[in-house]
Amino acid sequence: MDKIINALFEMRDEKFRDFTSKLIPNIDKELIIGVRVPDIRRLAKSLSEEERKKFISGLPHKYHEENMLHGVMLQLIKNDIGEVITETEKFLPYIDNWAVCDISQSKLLERYPDVVFGKVSEWAKSGKTYMVRFAIDVLLQFFLDENFTPEVFALAKSIVSDEYYVNMALAWFWSFALIKRYEETLPIIESERLPEFVHNKAIQKARESYRISDERKQYLNTLKIK
Repeated sequence: MDKIINALFEMRDEKFRDFTSKLIPNIDKELIIGVRVPDIRRLAKSLSEEERKKFISGLPHKYHEENMLHGVMLQLIKNDIGEVITETEKFLPYIDNWAVCDISQSKLLERYPDVVFGKVSEWAKSGKTYMVRFAIDVLLQFFLDENFTPEVFALAKSIVSDEYYVNMALAWFWSFALIKRYEETLPIIESERLPEFVHNKAIQKARESYRISDERKQYLNTLKIK
């Protein structure tokens, strides 16, 4: 095992490995080392730029934590949006669970909305579970504030899937839309345009937020599809 694998195994926590295995049951437990995210972040930051580049060029990885580390390393690319998109698209086919998917968005994506939205539209239409979820994650994180346009909601509404992890991401997206853009989002909820699971789960998650008033929470509760 190389330096990075050794470092990951040195941080191994068997109880956390058992916990992680329950959260991502589609991953073979033998491929989970059991390393907490803060430790993975510290490891990523401790490596030189040369070591990071060598690591992310070594796809596919064997262990879940290697994929988590890869996702964190994408976040550490600071100044080159072309590199971020290139490396992200190399990695997307290897993402096989929600945890890796949700940790792999570079904040640099927020600074280039025109370029990134085009890519997000491609990923959203891919039909691949975690590529679609990744696209939704990017919309949630980077397109509900100053980068918002009506096309963001149009794209989110166009995503229809039978996949649980896609629909959960959609529910989180619409819950954050209710939190951040209540007036624009409410007509979509009132008209019941979203799939029932996404609709109801979005309302549930929004009502759990401290950023929505009690009055709005009470009204949202009346909009649940029975």
